[in-house]
Amino acid sequence: MHIERKTLRNIFIGVIACILVYWLLHETERVKTVWTFVKNLFSPFFVGAALAFILNVPTRGIEKWFGFVKNKTLRRTIAVILTFIFIALVLVLVFWLLLPQIIDTIETLIVQLPVFLNRVIENVQGLLNDNPELMEWVQANTDIENLDWSSLIDKAVTFAGDSVTLLLSGLWKTIASLSTGIFNAVVSLVFAIYCLFRKEILARQARRLAYSFLPEKFCDGTVRILRLANATFSNFISGQCLEAFILGCMFAISMLIFDMPYIPLVSVLVAVTALVPIVGAFVGCILGAFFILVNDPLQAVWFVVMFLVLQQIEGNLIYPKVVGKSVGLPGMWVLLAVSVGGELMGVAGMLLMIPLASVLYTLLREITAARLEKRGIDRDKLRDHPPEVRNRLAEKRRKAKEKREFRKKSAEVKQARVEESIPVEAAEDAETEE
Repeated sequence: MHIERKTLRNIFIGVIACILVYWLLHETERVKTVWTFVKNLFSPFFVGAALAFILNVPTRGIEKWFGFVKNKTLRRTIAVILTFIFIALVLVLVFWLLLPQIIDTIETLIVQLPVFLNRVIENVQGLLNDNPELMEWVQANTDIENLDWSSLIDKAVTFAGDSVTLLLSGLWKTIASLSTGIFNAVVSLVFAIYCLFRKEILARQARRLAYSFLPEKFCDGTVRILRLANATFSNFISGQCLEAFILGCMFAISMLIFDMPYIPLVSVLVAVTALVPIVGAFVGCILGAFFILVNDPLQAVWFVVMFLVLQQIEGNLIYPKVVGKSVGLPGMWVLLAVSVGGELMGVAGMLLMIPLASVLYTLLREITAARLEKRGIDRDKLRDHPPEVRNRLAEKRRKAKEKREFRKKSAEVKQARVEESIPVEAAEDAETEE
């Protein structure tokens, strides 16, 4: 019996896949060890590739501005250098705005926090004095008089000693992890620069490898999906940055109008946290309200009210226009993508899931349209109203249109008769005068 080479290859691949699945299911500890090793080994390069992808958005725009430079290498070098200079200026500006404000805020908190706590204690004490039943309940549930203070002191001393030991051991681990982090950051940055300079070559090499080993039809679909993902992710990054900048400016102007404190700190904080879709601005609101609360509790309440108003404007008008259209995803699915991404991978999942959901949404829409056309489904079955209801509505609109046209023609005929009667009446008046 003769077996074709393709059949033998498929059998071999199936056997290898079964062995691999068996090993993954029964050697979970080794799988985790191998995965951790591979992740730590290649994580700087993954981070560098992600950084290059993000930096490619401003680099590509700057390259278009310098289109008059004929040398492509020189144009790319200028674009990369200006991109890093721009990012450095933004970071310096943010720290220049935040650092003095943070120092002033800490100084104010050091002064105001004891006063605030004393005020809270006085209010609680007054509440207990005004409510004897509540005072009796607190005294019944807290045995303050019978506390063993010596035992508490011994526990505190033991806790302090253990804390010092843990602090020293943790300090060494922190130094080691910090050194590794600095090394990985340098490797990621260098790899990102290489990717920015050689992005066309890397893309061409990847296509050559794919088309040389994989089926052509599969490669065509993969390349189309990757190009769609590239455009969607790029639009999302630029749209999200623009939306965060607009929201920060709105908060700065509104706080300036209502004469609120900590304007640079809170507005920059809201803008930075707004880079995380939908939920990020709420984190900025909580932190800003806390800073203002220590200074003036009433202004903190008005700040929260102002935030809710601006958040409605931003969520219903700005975000769908700036970010929703840039990724081509309706607002309902944006909210779902943020929720699912946050549950799966935290903040990174929130950032990645929106463009990923947009790509899936576009592909599903194209596949659905192709399958409907292939199956020959009548378009009337896909409309909002059945054919009979739609025909009835069309007939109603037609009759209303005919009625409007009849009224218009009747008014025109009546106006024409009036205009025709004017000369006759003028002639009769002239004869009467003669």
